[in-house]
Amino acid sequence: MNKVHYNVNGLINNVMKTEIKNVLEDLDGISKVNIDLVRSTVEVDYNPPADSKEIKHCIEQTGCKVTGTLQ
Repeated sequence: MNKVHYNVNGLINNVMKTEIKNVLEDLDGISKVNIDLVRSTVEVDYNPPADSKEIKHCIEQTGCKVTGTLQ
């Protein structure tokens, strides 16, 4: 299993949190999505066919901006 952890600008309320979670959970290969509004982070556990580029793209389609990847 792969894991990616992003800092996200624009993650400001529960509506955005739910929108991002729903978009990511619709991707094939996503097994877990954890969103922290206080830290403005999104952590995703995934397997192929999902990949980090696709996950980042989906987050940014909601109107948020990925500003960095945490290890």
